[in-house]
Amino acid sequence: MAGRERSTSAVVDTFVENSLFFGPRVPEEVKRMIPHLKHMEKLQFRKVLQVIVASLEGLEPEENIIASLSTGKLPEDSISAVFSGLYTLLTSALRLPLKSLKAEQFKANLTEIRIPPEFIPDISSVVFGEKRQQLEKRALENRCRLPKLDALRWRVDVAISTSALNRSLEPSIMMETKLSNGETHTFEVPVTKFHQLRYNVAYVLKEMEDVEKKNILKIQD
Repeated sequence: MAGRERSTSAVVDTFVENSLFFGPRVPEEVKRMIPHLKHMEKLQFRKVLQVIVASLEGLEPEENIIASLSTGKLPEDSISAVFSGLYTLLTSALRLPLKSLKAEQFKANLTEIRIPPEFIPDISSVVFGEKRQQLEKRALENRCRLPKLDALRWRVDVAISTSALNRSLEPSIMMETKLSNGETHTFEVPVTKFHQLRYNVAYVLKEMEDVEKKNILKIQD
């Protein structure tokens, strides 16, 4: 039994080590990019990469920049496919903390998805280079966010008699929420629904704790 557990653990560790930084599936944009890279010159690739990095930094690309990079071997549609795939690749890699994405693992992943070897150092230099901190900061500033809960007030009310709902002496909870965007929402929660909410929140927190204990989700040094 112990041998089987060690074997299972070894399989999990190998899966984590060799898994793609994209996740279980390579994005379609990246798949469509790969064939076009075979016909691309290194200088041309670097120009596309520079445009993408500038875009990630918040700079507006020049008008018709993609058309200006096209050639006889690589028309505008091909350059657009490379731009889209490379942008998806870089943003996927930059979302991961450096502790969970090692340079050698990243390069091995690029080789696995058939990125030409001559392009791998340039891509890796963006993900692990000096500009990474600036790119991460810009990504955090531009990410989609929902309003946060700034304040919550509540009180218990008891309806002595409500003929329309045919209830009497039934308690309910009046809640008022204030969000970070300035909106205020007031709503009534029956005691039964409140207990359901309390139970479901506790259940989700317990499930999260159990998931975090799994080896597959632990950051590998």
